[in-house]
Amino acid sequence: MKKSFYLGWVCLFMVYTNLFAQEKTAHVEQLEEVVVTATKFAIKKELVGKIIYQIKAEEIANLKGKSVVDVLDNIAGIQINGTNSSAGKNKSTYIRGGRDRQVLVLIDGVPVSDPSGVNTTFDLRLLTLSQIESIEIMNGAASTLYGSGAATGVINIKLKKSSNKPISLNYQTSIGTNNSQNDSKINLNDFNQNVTVNGTLNKFTYFTSLNTSKTDGLSEALNENSAIKYESDALKAINTFVRIGYAFNEKFNIQLFNNYDKDVYDYDAGAFTDSDINNGENKQLRFGLTSNFNYTKGSLSLTTSYNKIDRMFDSFNSWANTTDHYEYAGKTTLVDIVNNYKFSNEIQLITGLNYQKQSNLTNSPYGNIEDDLANYNTIDPYATVIYNLKSGFNINAGVRLNNHSEYGNHLVYNVNPSFNFSNEFRLISSISTAFIAPSTYQLFSQYGNVNLNPEENKTIEAGLVFSKNQLFEINSVFFYREEDNAIILPDYVTYQNATETLNAKGVETSLKINALKDITISLGHTYTNKSADLDYIPKNKFTALIETNSIKNTYLSLRLKNISKRTYFDQWGTGENINLKSYNLVDIYASNDIIKNKLTLFAQVNNIFNEDYIETIGYTTLGRNFKIGLDFNF
Repeated sequence: MKKSFYLGWVCLFMVYTNLFAQEKTAHVEQLEEVVVTATKFAIKKELVGKIIYQIKAEEIANLKGKSVVDVLDNIAGIQINGTNSSAGKNKSTYIRGGRDRQVLVLIDGVPVSDPSGVNTTFDLRLLTLSQIESIEIMNGAASTLYGSGAATGVINIKLKKSSNKPISLNYQTSIGTNNSQNDSKINLNDFNQNVTVNGTLNKFTYFTSLNTSKTDGLSEALNENSAIKYESDALKAINTFVRIGYAFNEKFNIQLFNNYDKDVYDYDAGAFTDSDINNGENKQLRFGLTSNFNYTKGSLSLTTSYNKIDRMFDSFNSWANTTDHYEYAGKTTLVDIVNNYKFSNEIQLITGLNYQKQSNLTNSPYGNIEDDLANYNTIDPYATVIYNLKSGFNINAGVRLNNHSEYGNHLVYNVNPSFNFSNEFRLISSISTAFIAPSTYQLFSQYGNVNLNPEENKTIEAGLVFSKNQLFEINSVFFYREEDNAIILPDYVTYQNATETLNAKGVETSLKINALKDITISLGHTYTNKSADLDYIPKNKFTALIETNSIKNTYLSLRLKNISKRTYFDQWGTGENINLKSYNLVDIYASNDIIKNKLTLFAQVNNIFNEDYIETIGYTTLGRNFKIGLDFNF
C-alpha cells in the first residue's frame, strides 16, 4: 500500500516537473461562468455565495467509459461507498458526513427518488454518463429551493442537448476487464454501447438515446477463507431517453421527456458469503414536461413529472431453506411552478409552489405495505430574494413552508451572504435548515414506527474563493451541521429517533492550476469529523488530477485518490470498532481524435498498482483493470 502511495506521487511529480518548462505566457481571458443549481435560474457564478462544483461538457468528453459514480466520487466533499465494488453493489452517496437520504438528485432540474426504498434515495446506476451533458454539485443545505431531502447537497445532472443540425448520430462502444486484485487474466467482462440520434428542425428539437451494458466476472462478496471459488455476479442494464421540444418563439418553449431504465443483477448473501440464488431487477419509468416563458422583467417555468420505480429481488432464506421474493413499487408525482422576477439589476425575487405525492406498495414475506396507506403529499410555497450590490455585497435569503400531509407545517430558511472584494477574491457564508420526513418504509414496514418524528438539520458554513486570471483558483469551505431526531435502527427491530444531537464538521478544499501550457492540475481535500461512525466516511480524502493536451489531438490524464484510515462500528457483525487501513488508487486515461470531431479512440487503466484494500467490510474491490473504446460522430 505504501509502495503504491509513493509510486503514485512519483508519477505525479515526474509529469509536473517534465512539463513545468511549458509555462503560459499568454493572457487568459476571464470568462463569465453561470450556474443554475443555486437559484434554479442562470446566474453568474461570482454572485453566488456557495461553492458550485461544475463538471462541464468538455470534461465529461474526457471521461468516456466511466460511470456516473466514478465521476462524482472525485468531487471534494462527496464520498460514494461502493464505487470500487462489483457493479451490482448498492452505491451510497454521502456529502458532508450526511447519509444518502440527505442528498437530492435532480435530472434536468427535476427531483428523482425512490419512495419504496428505506431512504427514498435515487439509484445512480440507473443513469449512464454517455447521456449526460454536464453536472453541477452544490454542497450544503438547499431545502428552501428544493424541499425535503436536500439537507446536505444537491446533484443536478443535465442531459445532453439536441444538435443544431437536422440530424446528428453518435455511437460509443467500449470493452474491458472486471477483475479483483487476485485475478490477472485478461477476461473481457465489461461491455458498453450507446447510440444517440438528435437534431433540430426549424422550431422542433429531438433527442433519443439507447445504452446497453453488461458487467460480469467479479463476485460481490469477498472470498477470504473459503477454498471454493465464489461465483461471479453479473449486472445487465439498459437505459433509454427520449426528449422532444418546440420553441413557439424566442420567449416560450416546451419540452416533453421520457426515461425507461432497467437493470438485472446478481448479488451475494452478505459479507464474505456467496450465493448462486440471489438476484434482483430494477425498472424506472419517468416522463414529464418542462416549459419556460421569458417576459420583460423575468421568466416563469413549469415542471411536471411522474416517476415509477419497480424493484424486485429473490433472497435465499437459510433458516427456512426457501427463496423469499420481494416486490416494491414507488411512485412520485411532481408539479413545480417557479417565477423569477427582476426588479432591477441588483434585486430579483424567486417565488414558487411545489407539489409532490409519493406512495409505496410493498409485497414481502414479512408483510405487505399498501399504497393507499403508505403515501403522503407535500404542498410547499417558497421564496428567495437575491440582492447583488455593486459594492460587492451579495445575499441570497429564502424561506420555504413544508406543508406535509402527515407532519403538518415546518418552516425552513436559508441566509447566504457573500462579499466580492474583487473579481479575484470573495468570502462566502451561510446558515440553513432542513426538514426530512420519515420514509414510508420507516413508517410502515416490519421495522416501521408510525410515531417517528421528522429529522431536522441546521448547517453553517464559511469559506473563501481566490482566483487569478483563470491561471489558478482555490476555494476552501468550513462546515458544521447538527442533526436532531435522526432516524436510526439501533436494535434491528424498530426504527427510532436518536435522543442525542448528531453533528458533522469539516473542511472542503479544491485547487485548480492552469498556469502551465496545455496542462491542468486539480487537487482536492476533504476533512470530515462525525460524532458517530456508522458509515464508511473517511476523515481525510485527497484527490489529484494532472491532465494535458500537449500532444496533438490527444488527451492524457493521471489521477490519484487517497482514502485515509477509517474507524467503522460494526453494528451487525462483531459489535466492535474496526480499524480500516488507508489506501491509494492511481488511474491513467488517454484519448486520441483519430478523425477530429468524428472518431475518438479512448483507453484507461484503473488501479494501475493493483492496490489491495477494503472499501466495505466483506465485499470484493476492483483490482487493476483495462478498458478501450471508440466514439463515432456523424
